[in-house]
Amino acid sequence: MTHLSRMWQATSWVAWAGGAPAPWHLAAFEEARALMEEGRFEEAEARARALVVARRGRNGRDRRPATVWYAAYVAVLAARIHGRQEASLLGELDALVAEAERTYDVHHNLLLPARLARAWLLIDLERAAEAETEAQNVLRALARRANRAEEEQLELSALLCFGDALCAQGRYEESETIARAHLPRAFDAWARSLRILLIRSLSGQERHEEALTESLQALPKAPAHGVGHLELYKAAALHALGRDGEAQAEANRALAACERYLHPNTSV
Repeated sequence: MTHLSRMWQATSWVAWAGGAPAPWHLAAFEEARALMEEGRFEEAEARARALVVARRGRNGRDRRPATVWYAAYVAVLAARIHGRQEASLLGELDALVAEAERTYDVHHNLLLPARLARAWLLIDLERAAEAETEAQNVLRALARRANRAEEEQLELSALLCFGDALCAQGRYEESETIARAHLPRAFDAWARSLRILLIRSLSGQERHEEALTESLQALPKAPAHGVGHLELYKAAALHALGRDGEAQAEANRALAACERYLHPNTSV
């Protein structure tokens, strides 16, 4: 269960009476989340944006502002995962983060996930140094929390983001250290993502044989938003080793996997 879905399920009738999302809103959010898990990102974004419009369309007066915040947040997540690397999405996330920072309403609890989503988008927009700073700030905030065990998934996501930001700046030894340090405690999709971070880090240091060896390890099934990554970095290692035929085959597999889910306007 994701951090976001735990937050949705934790919303009580008492919270609803105080202005939190109504139960049918939560059902709509769960539906959008399920669509994302199926790789139907465009539909998920459309459902979430429709909810924003519905709630904001009441003469600008909505006694449930958390509904609009959640829906806008889900819409941005779906768009970004779908491969839309747009500056406009960063503007939306900036506004959501600013709102969560100045309130102690229900959505304040999603401030750190929203900031982390912002960091991932900064990487997409080739602003890796800013993404590194944001990921580090999220990790520092998590370190100050009392119940850190409950935030393990968010921490692993922040570490992955930090590692990717380092790779984007050519700091592969540092990203390798992150991957190796946290692989032993990772599970499911996190184990897969950290292994891929390790493969990318090794190839970045021109340790292509090691990278290829790591790519042959058994890994959990990729989620819809993570397909093609392993094949892509495996192809890079094979190409660097002069095994061009195998590299081309892996690259074709990566492309075929990605094209099933990416937005039509995404460059691959």
